[in-house]
Amino acid sequence: MMKKHTIEQTTIFLSIIKWVALSSIMGIIIGASVTLFLKILQVSEQSQGYLPFKYYYMLPFALLLTVWLVKKYAPDAEGHGTEKVIEAVHKKSGKIEIEVIPVKLLATVLTIFSGGSAGKEGPGAQIGAGMASAVSDFLHFSKKDRKKLVICGIGAGFAAVFGTPIAGAIFGFEVLVVGLIRYDVLLPSFIAGFAAFSTAEFLGIEYTYFDVNFIQHIELDLPLIIEVILAGIFFGLVSDITITTLKRVSRLIQKIRLNVYMKAFGGGVLLIILSFIFGEQYFGLGLNTINNILQPIPSVSENIPWYSFLIKTLFTSVTLGVGGSGGILTPIFFIGATSGHWFGTLVGNEHIAFFGAIGFISVLAGTTNAPIAATFMAMELFGLEVAHYAAISVVISFLMTGHRSVFSSQILGMKKSDTLNIDMGEDIAHSSIDIKDNYFDKLHERIQTKREERQKKRRIKK
Repeated sequence: MMKKHTIEQTTIFLSIIKWVALSSIMGIIIGASVTLFLKILQVSEQSQGYLPFKYYYMLPFALLLTVWLVKKYAPDAEGHGTEKVIEAVHKKSGKIEIEVIPVKLLATVLTIFSGGSAGKEGPGAQIGAGMASAVSDFLHFSKKDRKKLVICGIGAGFAAVFGTPIAGAIFGFEVLVVGLIRYDVLLPSFIAGFAAFSTAEFLGIEYTYFDVNFIQHIELDLPLIIEVILAGIFFGLVSDITITTLKRVSRLIQKIRLNVYMKAFGGGVLLIILSFIFGEQYFGLGLNTINNILQPIPSVSENIPWYSFLIKTLFTSVTLGVGGSGGILTPIFFIGATSGHWFGTLVGNEHIAFFGAIGFISVLAGTTNAPIAATFMAMELFGLEVAHYAAISVVISFLMTGHRSVFSSQILGMKKSDTLNIDMGEDIAHSSIDIKDNYFDKLHERIQTKREERQKKRRIKK
């Protein structure tokens, strides 16, 4: 018995040492790689002002060039990145071709530099996962170990991009399967996330954290809790609108009988025309708008239109639908923050920045099915005073969105209601969902039975 215990503890100890060393090295490599990407992106954005015309006038040509680059050199670099990584984990045991990394980096820089509405976290995830896959191949890892290291790479990439090591690490494995946490990757994911984040900070990446000036004056603020519950429902609807718009615009573009290059050019022209109507704040990352909303002084964000989240959704849908490269999460943060700003103005001016922050992470949870990562992100970005309110809104938004996601390769590992029949273990794109047979008939029968029992009791008392 003692021998068996010793063997077990020794084996676990050696496994811990192995994954601590591997994930630390992997995190440093990914942190340095993502830093290079972020620095190039930063320089490209700063150079926009040197152009003799509006930078977004280049968008049609940049989108055309992006489509050509991706199609010719790395088809897996298409779209918003994270989707391809999830697909690779589930269908290829984490195998990602190394050429995806430089192509994704260049295509994303081209898209965002010219004003395409996309984010920087998708490339971060693909860089992290691609590096992990390459290291696994170099060291001749088994498929199981490669898959595990690639999952760590996803989280490390997110952590290095956003400066949220805990949320990034959790997002890396939570986003793979809805309702299932892989405990075997907890330790290496956290270590890789911290290593990537620390490396990026050491190499000069500066992260933005927000003080929304929210102070809880009393232990139980019932009116605010009610508002947060209503906000969660609202953000669930916003998440659903975002997912639906992204998918329908993509399908509509696919049905247009033009070659992909003409679609890319035409999509860029359309966005320029839309900017003449709605303004140019919907181009690119949109970080200035997000920063303004999350300032504790309401006057800073008072000129933001209520429909901003809808226009940003349209800009992002067109950008990615015609072949633009980049992530989806930064636009989702914009959508969440602006919808939260509008909700805050509807319920009163006291907590506008607070609801902007709540929307920021609630729409993330609703669109990606990652409520735990979103809650930790609230802690890391906005502080503990916001986090417990955020958790309520996050979970409601996650449930309200149903079994849908911006990542159609996610596997369904749970159902959000017992009244539904769902193909568990299938990806979201191919799962069938319907109401259980005779559910409402059975519910009516139970109600009728209870009513008859109450009537019987009344007769007996009489």
